[in-house]
Amino acid sequence: MEDAAWTAPVQDEFLNRRRRIGTNNHLRGYYLPKRSIDMKTGFIGLGKMGFNMVEHLLELGHEVVAYDVSAEAVAAIADKGATPAGSLQQLASELAAPRIVWMMVPAGPPVDAVIDGLAPFLKAGDIVIDGGNSRYTDTVARAAKLREEGIHMLDVGTSGGLDGARHGACMMVGGEREAYEAVEPLLRGLCVENGCGYMGASGAGHFVKMVHNGIEYGMMQAIGEGFDLLRASGYDLDNETVARVWSNGSVIRGWLMELAEKAFTRDGDLGWLGGAVADSGEGRWTVEAAVQLGVSAPIITGALFERFRSQSSESFSDKVVAALRHEFGGHAFQSPEAGEAKP
Repeated sequence: MEDAAWTAPVQDEFLNRRRRIGTNNHLRGYYLPKRSIDMKTGFIGLGKMGFNMVEHLLELGHEVVAYDVSAEAVAAIADKGATPAGSLQQLASELAAPRIVWMMVPAGPPVDAVIDGLAPFLKAGDIVIDGGNSRYTDTVARAAKLREEGIHMLDVGTSGGLDGARHGACMMVGGEREAYEAVEPLLRGLCVENGCGYMGASGAGHFVKMVHNGIEYGMMQAIGEGFDLLRASGYDLDNETVARVWSNGSVIRGWLMELAEKAFTRDGDLGWLGGAVADSGEGRWTVEAAVQLGVSAPIITGALFERFRSQSSESFSDKVVAALRHEFGGHAFQSPEAGEAKP
């Protein structure tokens, strides 16, 4: 199956670019050869996003060696054509140097645990990619530590939700430019057209994604508040119809509005979920960065505080935000019975 983002002209662009770059790429003295379009890649983390991304890679013709702490997830992706790995050591041994290893694991200690477990089996010139929502300051520290061993790290802020992971995402990439250029065909193959770009030094990709998520907080909050106001108007409005009309030709049309329409198609009153909205960290980090940098960010900050408030006192706008998060990312939500989380 041909993916719209991976047409022959796009392949030619990559090949021509690699020819212009030539074979003299060095990262701290370690050689990075030109790569073919079909790169053999190690992939760690087969959650909702990771599993979809591996399926996409396989569909594009890449060879993937996959590992996850869940043996069931590894078996499931092996059925799709991936090479299963029972350990980090086995994953590394299945890849030829210089290796490409993509991590798609939760931010924080899980990332450190994977890097610590994988690093002994890597060699100078290998490239580690963190495609999760790691805090950019953590990424800078991890990249510096790996660089001491000649191992290169790219931070890839990934957006587009589950559908994007499966059919074409948006990716913001930080790290050494030469490492980015070495794996650029792999990255662009996973993205929609014009949906991938190099952001700068280590941490830049995750910083840009962090701000992106802060903006997302504000946009979803505005949509939620708008529908809450419609609900209070006294008019007999159909939320699905409103969302459909706003999705077609209006100034505020876009994917989030399309997802609102989808959620309202299920139930115009969103009776299938509660309004407690989780704070996954990215919005909080965005506000902290705004404070540190002296940048006014009242909309994003207000949206974050509204999420805190929703944990104890929900509104219809909270339910709209919770529904949007579930639609694009499969994020858990609470049922109308408080405290009962649904996947």
